Amino acid sequence: MTRGFSDSGRFRPHFAVESDPYAAATYAANFGSEHVYCRPIQQVLVPHADVVVGGPPCQGFSQLNRGRHGVESRRFWREYVRALDEAEPYAFVMENVPQLLSSPEYVTFKAEVLARGYHVREGILNVADFGVPQRRKRAIVVGSAIGPAPWPETTHAEFPDERGLQPWVTFREAVAGLPPSPDGRNWHRSRYPRPETVRRYEAVPPNGGNRFEMEANLDRVGLGHLVPPCWRKHRRGSCDVFGRLWWDRPATTIRTEFYKPEKGRYLHPFEHRAITVREAARLMSFPDDFVLPDNQSMTAIGRQIGNAVPPLLARRLADAISTSLDLGLPSRTSLDRAA
Repeated sequence: MTRGFSDSGRFRPHFAVESDPYAAATYAANFGSEHVYCRPIQQVLVPHADVVVGGPPCQGFSQLNRGRHGVESRRFWREYVRALDEAEPYAFVMENVPQLLSSPEYVTFKAEVLARGYHVREGILNVADFGVPQRRKRAIVVGSAIGPAPWPETTHAEFPDERGLQPWVTFREAVAGLPPSPDGRNWHRSRYPRPETVRRYEAVPPNGGNRFEMEANLDRVGLGHLVPPCWRKHRRGSCDVFGRLWWDRPATTIRTEFYKPEKGRYLHPFEHRAITVREAARLMSFPDDFVLPDNQSMTAIGRQIGNAVPPLLARRLADAISTSLDLGLPSRTSLDRAA
């Protein structure tokens, strides 16, 4: 989110809090260490700011959270309200999984911020509609204390029409310039799988193949023993597991363990490997100059990429909010604003 707001050229970050030490270190490497605090949100006081952006933990709301892990985190919306009380911003942005908007917690959150005089608008956005090479739906809530809540304008569409929208950005376009065989530079690397795992990859048809086709191909050549029994029993759901991405479509949702094909459709369209960390970062619209510290583990970096707000979506939000502030606060220049 901070990269997108910074890229707009209209905001500068001056306070951040992040409880994950690895994410805090990445933030510091990109935006400076002076204003980022690595501690639980309950332990900080939020200074005044023109805009507050953030996302309370989403695990408690996610439909993938079958074990109900982190359900206690659903209460962290209260810390977001406290941040609004302390920062007294003109506008705010909150991001989360779509399920947030149908939760009782969101009903209470919205009532709280409306009572504080904010105009609120919420919706579920597909990041592909904003130029991100990924189909990813997220709940976005925008609040404004100076007028109707602004909303970003879509720039892309699956089927562009006369509105002048551009077509969705594809995997091919996202990875342009990267060598097909990972060279290890700037996180263009993936896991090193066992030989039998590579044989499974090879059995998945190119450009959109799935695990069921893989099983059939392995059976055909007498390698059916490479198919785990649990896969043969599980015939419904999990269709994307061990699937390949499509060359000329946006990626499916990039989650935190995209380097593990057993977790989703994360195989390269043609190469016999999972997508690399750099490819995943590009699919999230991170530019190559965004620093992903090389001294962190793939697990830590993957968690940061998969949990991120795509910078390009954040920039569209920043543009909409800045325009709103320009109209509502004519005596201030947008470059003086802090987020």
